[in-house]
Amino acid sequence: MFFASNTVNAQFDSLTFHFEADSMPYLLLKPLNYDSTKTYPLMLFLHGSGERGNDNKRTVKHIESLLTADSNRVNFPAFVIVPQCDTGYRWVEVDWKASSHLQPSTPSRFLNLTIKLLVNIETKFPIDSKRIYVTGLSMGGFGTWDLIARLPNKFAAAAPICGGADTTTANVIAHIPIWVFHGADDKIVKIDRSRDMVNALLTAGSKVKYSEYKDVGHDSWKQAYADPDFLKWMFGQALSR
Repeated sequence: MFFASNTVNAQFDSLTFHFEADSMPYLLLKPLNYDSTKTYPLMLFLHGSGERGNDNKRTVKHIESLLTADSNRVNFPAFVIVPQCDTGYRWVEVDWKASSHLQPSTPSRFLNLTIKLLVNIETKFPIDSKRIYVTGLSMGGFGTWDLIARLPNKFAAAAPICGGADTTTANVIAHIPIWVFHGADDKIVKIDRSRDMVNALLTAGSKVKYSEYKDVGHDSWKQAYADPDFLKWMFGQALSR
């Protein structure tokens, strides 16, 4: 297992994670004024289907301004990792247009690599294990739901955007602070995918937050990531252990 790197720009490092015979590109954003003697939160971002490939550049197109804004880097210093799922694969190998799905028994190839990457990053950098977060949009929204169900004690908060989940996993993740986003006019991923999961979570005793945007289509991430409370809410969560 090793890392190979080159710089995309002054803020993100472009790297490749190798695990056994497999590999996956990813971007790494280090905290502003990084101090290795301190511990920092970590945010994982899972991109959508349009950002798949192996160029390791397009993955942050919908969230780059949020992550790199000077005020956010000052107010919310954190590590950010952005893995890239290759063309032809999905974070969760299910039908996005379906009205429901059951969680696959094992994680997909690239979600499994992402899990291994998370473990590796925690061994290499001073990560605050009580403050690890995940968000994703569209295909990455599905991935966010799937990941927290597989690692229900790993994440301090999750923000799935226009995704879908297996509603039978609600009891497993009801304790996690979750903020769900979806556009009411989404023609790609049915709005009921988020509504059904939110209802299942409420039934399970969750205090889930839900933002549904009227007259908004699939690109509800624009409103979600523009919400002034988004980062404040996320970085305000911590595991109790």
